[in-house]
Amino acid sequence: MVILKSKAEIEAMRKAGRIVAAFHQELAGMIRPGVTTLEIESFAVRHLKEHGAKAYTIGYNGYPFATCASVNDVIAHGFPNGKPLQDGDIVTIDIVAQADGWIGDSAWCYAVGEVSEDARQLMRVTKECLDLGIANALVGNRIGDVMHVVQTHAEKHGYSVVRDLLGHAVGREMHEEPNYPHVGTPGKGFRLKEGMVLTIEPMINIGKAAMKIDADGWTARTVDGSLSAQYEHTIAITADGPIILTAQ
Repeated sequence: MVILKSKAEIEAMRKAGRIVAAFHQELAGMIRPGVTTLEIESFAVRHLKEHGAKAYTIGYNGYPFATCASVNDVIAHGFPNGKPLQDGDIVTIDIVAQADGWIGDSAWCYAVGEVSEDARQLMRVTKECLDLGIANALVGNRIGDVMHVVQTHAEKHGYSVVRDLLGHAVGREMHEEPNYPHVGTPGKGFRLKEGMVLTIEPMINIGKAAMKIDADGWTARTVDGSLSAQYEHTIAITADGPIILTAQ
């Protein structure tokens, strides 16, 4: 069942969104060679506690961390660990805050030191895919209209879009209906309605779209070892256009 939010409920969701946005703003100054993703995890736990929020993902279907830390060929759901980030890495940090019973969900891809031109372009195009998806998330459009724009932009640059991990509605829970891939056909799929709160979170690979899951049961990585990047915002669909609840 799709749960539409009132204007008051969307306003209430801003708190969790602001906490997530503030985390990413501060994290940007931490990312450098030598930092570990476990250190980022510790910072995330402190940040959420200090701002009166909970780390929604700890214990979610057995997931043990407050963040997902996805380095280089890891697409999503990477476990934080004690391995130092290296110059030239890219890392996507995903965090979900729960504040006053509402969810804010946002992932951001960071360059570690000096990265290759290939990595930098992948990050740029992936962020553009996010921005284009949000710009087209308008009342009356179908999800296929939105995601066709995302898919077309990625593929125009020779990249592939991950199909097996989905965007989703957000509210009291992290995953509400509907769910949807970041590829689409114009005129197909559910119609966007005022009051929907959704994630736009394209995962874009330099190589093939296919992925595999590590033995930990969570870490999703590219089958061909190619780089993957992701950017994600939580947005509200309104009559006046999309509102980015996790805007930095």
